[in-house]
Amino acid sequence: MLRIAVQSKGRLFEDTMSLLNEAGIRVASSKRTLLVQSSDFPIEVLYLRDDDIPQCVATGVADLGVVGQNEFDERQEQADIVRPLGFSKCRLSLAIPKAVEYTGLEWFNGKKIATSYPVILRKFLEEKCIDAEIHVITGSVEISPGIGLADAIFDIVSSGSTLVSNNLAEVEVVMRSEALLIGNPMMSAEKRTILQELLFRIEAVKAAEDKKYVLMNIPTARINDVVEVLPGTKSPTIMPLATEGWSSVHTVVSEKRFWETISRLKELGAEGILVMPIEKMIP
Repeated sequence: MLRIAVQSKGRLFEDTMSLLNEAGIRVASSKRTLLVQSSDFPIEVLYLRDDDIPQCVATGVADLGVVGQNEFDERQEQADIVRPLGFSKCRLSLAIPKAVEYTGLEWFNGKKIATSYPVILRKFLEEKCIDAEIHVITGSVEISPGIGLADAIFDIVSSGSTLVSNNLAEVEVVMRSEALLIGNPMMSAEKRTILQELLFRIEAVKAAEDKKYVLMNIPTARINDVVEVLPGTKSPTIMPLATEGWSSVHTVVSEKRFWETISRLKELGAEGILVMPIEKMIP
């Protein structure tokens, strides 16, 4: 059985549990239970603080873990990155008071920067040859400039609303982060077999994200024109209709190109366009 460490609360917890559920792995969540076994897959979930997950995976307490890349890079534990997961995206940025004129990275020379990510920040400053003092703080880093504890902060930014409410301006993006699936390098062959099945399910879920299944009726004479427009997974499915001179076309369209594609299809004579969500796509 695999053991996977998951953040016990917050957005990363919600996104991870949603992914597991979409992959057909159902696990009860309880604030009073730290270790819960799935009822329909050989996996158990260990609920932890996000900053504890890299060490637990590296030491073998858990076989797998879902953690933000920011925490993984900061902790510098010996674990493998199995797969980026594409959710819980954020960035680590430098921010200063809005009232201060920013003149570029050299502004930080001689300044004090408050952060919960000293390892990542120190590496960045050394690479840029910036001589700044790092003040390590846990909790509400964003209040540091306002109370005179630091001149600037280095912290996670998602929407930026926290910076705005504290009169701070984001001036440098140091790294972009997303959720990672990490694994213990010494995982047994039996557990790696289970991991492969887990990855197969995750791939099927991720492949279906932001895609729509589209069916439409097309004049048969325009089929070649339609095929050139459609970005099908391989090629669209085409079937003749009972009405002579018409065909039914089925394909998969990316959400990013959806309206552009639909508009072009209508220009080519498409009628009765039906759009459906895709739950899974098996490679």
